[in-house]
Order: sequence, then structure tokens, then C-alpha cells
Amino acid sequence: MAVPISYQQPPPPNTASEALAQYQQLSQQVSSVNEQLLAAKTDLDKKNGELAKANQDLAAANAAMTQAQADEEAYRGQVDELTSASFQGARFNKLSALLTGDSADDFLERASALGVLASDNEQALSALTTATNQASDASDKAKDAQKRATDAQAAAQQLTDQITKTRDDLNTQVDKVEDAYQSLSGADKDALAGPTDNSVYLAPAGTGGAAAKVAMDQRGKMYEWGADGPGTFDCSGLTMYAYAQVGVSLPHSSRSQYTYGKSVAYGQWQPGDLLFYGSSASSIHHVAMYIGDGQLVHASTTGTPVKTAAAPSGAGGDYLGARRIAG
Repeated sequence: MAVPISYQQPPPPNTASEALAQYQQLSQQVSSVNEQLLAAKTDLDKKNGELAKANQDLAAANAAMTQAQADEEAYRGQVDELTSASFQGARFNKLSALLTGDSADDFLERASALGVLASDNEQALSALTTATNQASDASDKAKDAQKRATDAQAAAQQLTDQITKTRDDLNTQVDKVEDAYQSLSGADKDALAGPTDNSVYLAPAGTGGAAAKVAMDQRGKMYEWGADGPGTFDCSGLTMYAYAQVGVSLPHSSRSQYTYGKSVAYGQWQPGDLLFYGSSASSIHHVAMYIGDGQLVHASTTGTPVKTAAAPSGAGGDYLGARRIAG
């Protein structure tokens, strides 16, 4: 397996001050709120998609129902005309045609006419039955589509309200984090940023390796909540951006990204695998990308550029699991 070349693991940072420790704790709390916001936005996109599909189905069902009802009326009129004709004497049996006929030819002509009438009536009744069934089926589909549209709209509105509140909470907390960052000493800021990593990275073949190369090319770019490049990133914005550049679409949410690909056992990671952090799937707050040789790359927090770290501990102490997106 190809691994980074000319790579030297950065030296461990100096012991964090109490202010830096508090800042990092506050930053993680904000990251959790940011993830809630991103996950809600992803869910909202899905609900809006469901709403659009339900509205399309509703329009198609209503059009089908209108056409079926028109066909039903047309065939019902045809059946009524044939029924009226039979009551006016057109409906004879072949024996009466024989008894009242003037000749054998007359009998054959009458019998043939009766056969045509009976066939027309049967076809009209069959067409009427089909149109009636189609109208009923279209009506049922329209009711189902209407319910799905109503449910999706209600869910979308609920998510929109949730996003508004979460965004307001996030903005408030981001302000606190930025104020806390400005209060850090120069030494704390240097410790937070860590050493500059200009090592050369040789990506292995394959989609995962190509995504890892893209992510590594973003080293040095700063963290920003909700950002997905190309100038700044948050954690899931970086992994989404890296995979997008190699033709793989991921949502901008670490919790949603955790549902993609296949699970990878601890220590069996390959370049491009995503490493997730949180106590459970519903509380994931961070994602990083494995690059090989026991290292990962990630966008961690405000004041910290995209950088490498030891895998998995370098991105947090609550490693949850990994997913292989490609390969």
C-alpha cells in the first residue's frame, strides 16, 4: 500500500493551559450544534425531495383520474345507447329472426346484425368496466399522493423551524468561541494551530486514495463552521469536498456521511476511509479522513488549519467507527 513519503509526524504540542482546555471544550460543544444544524439541513433536503415527488405523483394521478372519468362517461353513454336499442326491438334471438324473416337471406342478415350488436355491447361494457376501475385506482393514488405531500410539507416546516432555532443557537455560541479564541495567549494559539505540515503525500491508486490526496492538498486552510471549501472548511465540509472532486457525492453532515459506504474494522483503515467521532451514531460530531501510515487529515476547530494527526486519537478521544466510501 502506498503511504505518504517524506512524512514526519508533528511533535506533540506543549501542555495545554487551562484557558486552552476550556476553549477546546467549548469548541466541541459548538461543533455538536453545528452538526445538528447540518444534519437538519440534510433531512430538509430529503423532505423537500419527497414533497416534490408527492406533488408530481398527485398531478399525474389527478390527470389520470380526469381522463378515466371522461372515458367512463363516454363508454357509459355507448352502453346506454346499445341498451336502448335492445329495448326498442333490436334485441331478438335467432329463432324470432327465423320466424319473422321473409327468406333465408333475410334470416342470415338479421342474425348477423344481432351478433354485431351483442359484440358491440360486450366490448362497450368491458371498456366501461376498465375505465371505472382506472378511475377508482387513480382516485386512490391521488389520495395517497395528497397525504404524502401533506406529511412531507409538515415535516419540512418542522425541520425549517428547527434549523432556524439551531442556527440562532449556533451563531450565539460561535460568538462565544471566537471571543474565547481572541482571549487565548499566543502560546495557546500556537499550540492549537500545531506545527506546519508540508510533507509530500503520495496517494495510492483508487478513488479513496484520490480523495485523500485532495484532502491533503487542503492542509493549511482554516476551519470555519458550515464551510465546504474551497477556502475554508468544517470537518464534513472537507470530506464532502474531497470526494466531490473525484466524482463521489456526500452530504454536508458527518452523521449523514456515517450512513454511506461500508463499515471498516478498527485498524483496518485504508486511505480515503472516513473516521467518525461521537458516543453513538446519533451524536456524531466530527469526521476525519484516513491517509495511511497511521495518520489522518481533518478540519478540527476554529483557529486550527486543516492538518494531519495520528489516527484515530488525534481527532478526538471518542472514536466511534469508520466507513469505506469507495473500494
